[in-house]
Amino acid sequence: MDRDVVIGIDGGGTNTRVLICDLKGNKLAFAEGGSASKYKDENASDHVKATIEAALAQAGRVTADVAMLVAGIAGYESEADDAWITSFTDLPGLNCPKLHLNDSDIAHAGALQNRPGIIAIAGTGTMIMGINESGMRIRNSNYHQYAYSAARHLAYDAVFGVLGGHRDDSNEGLIAEMLQHWQAKNLEQFQEFARQGFHPDTMKRNQLFGQFAPQVTRAANQGSSVARRVCNRAAEQLQLGIELVGSNFDQHNVEVALIGSVICSTYMREKLTELLIANPIKQYQVVEPQFSPVVGAILLANKELGISLKEMYRWENVDANVG
Repeated sequence: MDRDVVIGIDGGGTNTRVLICDLKGNKLAFAEGGSASKYKDENASDHVKATIEAALAQAGRVTADVAMLVAGIAGYESEADDAWITSFTDLPGLNCPKLHLNDSDIAHAGALQNRPGIIAIAGTGTMIMGINESGMRIRNSNYHQYAYSAARHLAYDAVFGVLGGHRDDSNEGLIAEMLQHWQAKNLEQFQEFARQGFHPDTMKRNQLFGQFAPQVTRAANQGSSVARRVCNRAAEQLQLGIELVGSNFDQHNVEVALIGSVICSTYMREKLTELLIANPIKQYQVVEPQFSPVVGAILLANKELGISLKEMYRWENVDANVG
């Protein structure tokens, strides 16, 4: 059988998503697995390979059918990471050309279809990346700026705020959910648990905090003073990162697509949009991502194979729930 399918992989800190389609743009299979970040899960490589195998089985295809694979993997930064990244897609018979990228690259390709603009990601991890009119790729990390806005950061700050005494009546709901999440009977017991470091394993501790972020953003929307202070700080750091990246654009109007559970929560999205609108130099327009990151990986695979942009528009008919 000819090599007539492409594989797109969105390997994030929480999930691995694998999409398979044929060369005409028809979706054949979609599978989801565990974390693809080797910094968050020691079994990340196995998760990615297992998800690829699941998608191939669903599509009724084998590795020899694959014409191109594009994988956006969290934590992949440069060719120096090839020492470990190649093992993530190393399956018997999967000998097609492979393009390994950072997950922000496929997110940009999906959200803006490689138009000049900025993506701001805040979910399990956080990243701000833009591609300007000249095709220059800029990230906030180029400036050594980091927006502490990932899920675990919001949760840590909220817990520290409560334990540090920043409590009033507006925080009763947040505190109740906090105690329930950490299975503490009261604040005194939670304080003792905190003094012991919450959990001896760093990875599991961060996962536990990351899982509490939805309660923080929801509490901010409901008026919790602690949650709002935490979310406002995170939004201001995201604003600064976006503006740093945006300073590399010649155009006055710059599109910004927001991606991730934290940044797309009601309170965070509204707050960040408000801050960006107030910029006196550029007009930042917050837009909805056009496609998911895993579809972005497919678009890049098509591009590598020389499939025209006109053919890529077949993705207008792809199930919106993919990815």
